[in-house]
Amino acid sequence: MNHTTPMVKVSQSVAILVDGNNMERSIHGLTGDTQTMLNFDTLIPRLLDNRGLNRLVYFREGKQISTKLKERLHQNYHGSVRPCHKSADIPLTIKATQLASKVDTIIIMSGDSDYVELVRHLKSEGVRVEIAGVPSTTSQLLIEEADYFHEIVPTDWFTFAGKKTPRRTTKKT
Repeated sequence: MNHTTPMVKVSQSVAILVDGNNMERSIHGLTGDTQTMLNFDTLIPRLLDNRGLNRLVYFREGKQISTKLKERLHQNYHGSVRPCHKSADIPLTIKATQLASKVDTIIIMSGDSDYVELVRHLKSEGVRVEIAGVPSTTSQLLIEEADYFHEIVPTDWFTFAGKKTPRRTTKKT
């Protein structure tokens, strides 16, 4: 009797929603360098794990959104960057609820505990919810509520060569 595991093709449609400011703060906090960015070329295939990408949306507060990032996400993943008036919480939540009936899995890239209720809601709608975040800055409750947690680690980011931009620090008096 052969006890090898049969090959199973996983046919899942996945949406990846990125809270850009949250991810950037987490990475910049660890590296101390604002020139450090996520390496989507290695991170996205790892998160998908041979599942199909339905949509990739990078939510970013503020007007300073890299044109290169927009072009790269669109070119490589048909992704988009959505500017947000304040934080990404509400726009990301709205997009997630809109996509709930269209995808099997939603991966939220954020460690923000504000998404706990969204995770609960999506799961109640039958959506598999995964969180991708930097372990040291991801809410434990968010990890526990998710169906799966993807750790974002130093091999998932890179630092632009060239001038280094240190984080601003305030002097204690």
